[in-house]
Amino acid sequence: METINKLFVSLNIEGQKYEVGELILSEQKIYFRYNSDFIASGLNLSPIKLPFNNEINTCQKEPFDGLFGVFNDSLPDGWGRLLLDRTLSSRGVSSSKISPLDRLAFVGSGGMGALIYQPEFEGATKHLSQIELDVIAGEMKQILQGSSTKIIEELFKLGGSSGGARPKIFVAYNPVNEEIIHGDEELPNGFENWIIKFPSSSDNPEIAKIEYAYHEMAIKAGIDMSVCKFFEGKSGKVYFGTKRFDRSDNTRLHVHTASGLMHDNFRASTMDYGHLMDCAFRLERNVNAYKKVLRIAAFNVFSHNRDDHSKNFSFLMNLNGEWQLAPAYDLTFSYSSYGFHSTMVAGESKNPGKKHLLKLANHFGLKDGAIIIDEVRSAIAEWSSIAKKFNIRSETIKNIQSSLNNIEKSN
Repeated sequence: METINKLFVSLNIEGQKYEVGELILSEQKIYFRYNSDFIASGLNLSPIKLPFNNEINTCQKEPFDGLFGVFNDSLPDGWGRLLLDRTLSSRGVSSSKISPLDRLAFVGSGGMGALIYQPEFEGATKHLSQIELDVIAGEMKQILQGSSTKIIEELFKLGGSSGGARPKIFVAYNPVNEEIIHGDEELPNGFENWIIKFPSSSDNPEIAKIEYAYHEMAIKAGIDMSVCKFFEGKSGKVYFGTKRFDRSDNTRLHVHTASGLMHDNFRASTMDYGHLMDCAFRLERNVNAYKKVLRIAAFNVFSHNRDDHSKNFSFLMNLNGEWQLAPAYDLTFSYSSYGFHSTMVAGESKNPGKKHLLKLANHFGLKDGAIIIDEVRSAIAEWSSIAKKFNIRSETIKNIQSSLNNIEKSN
């Protein structure tokens, strides 16, 4: 495969298309320059780390292999990266020999958000018109075990550009007749853009039900989330699905993770919820941004969601250049390396609690911080009753409840 040394970046946002600029790879360094015409649009795509000018800009090698975070956000991570590497290997290409620009060319127009990269890699396999979830789950299990699969390139097209460690696919879903097809660029009438998740090899077998119960708890806690639902395979097994917040019918919104915005290496993060609150305020320019982040922080603390890394928080920008915190996602019972929270709470990552959350609230001048925290705790107190509605096994309910009780006792 011939290495790509130049990529043209465009933006397709809410039906409007812009030529954004150029990415150039030269002597193992990546350069980017905005087009002068795009600067005139005023749509600052990455206002913290990427200078909004028409000069040639470059950044350090770390944390994103020389890419600015806004472009790194387009790359697959975890499951998607595994699929891409397997896809390349099936074509005789060593994944160690491809550059970040090569990877962006594979993403092309199929990534999250509104950014598009050209020239797009050609040679995609024919899409499956109908999707059988149990078959895909089986193929994904084979990949996670290291086996080959006949539809590996199809799986990459279905979900290879998605982030996160858990296997997932992008689909088009019709809520009227419950038909699921491949999530092509132009959706047929009546279809919506959704993501369907599948369990990884290390997940609790009931992960779909647990995440849905956490979704309901989060809604009760006053947290904004996209619509979620169960998708059922022919075997009767259920999979967790959520409507994409970066798509509206056939139009897109620009999406940027906290990791990409602040150039935080989410695998070795130094981010605090205070940093996230500050970032949210700088983008939204409204004190309510502080409250939204505090509410999510409290939920993650008291619900034992310790995989709360900087890629699990995103922001959306519309055609008018207005930013807002994206709906929360990946809220579920989880552990992380060494049992620490991935994002610190007022400097505490091992056992954060109410006093640390109140410290955040006070630092940012939130007088109703205690009320927000108590509202979240009240919603999480309903875990057992919510979990029973979704037929989660009693042993699983008790184990999670035990962990939640331990957090409450320490507060």
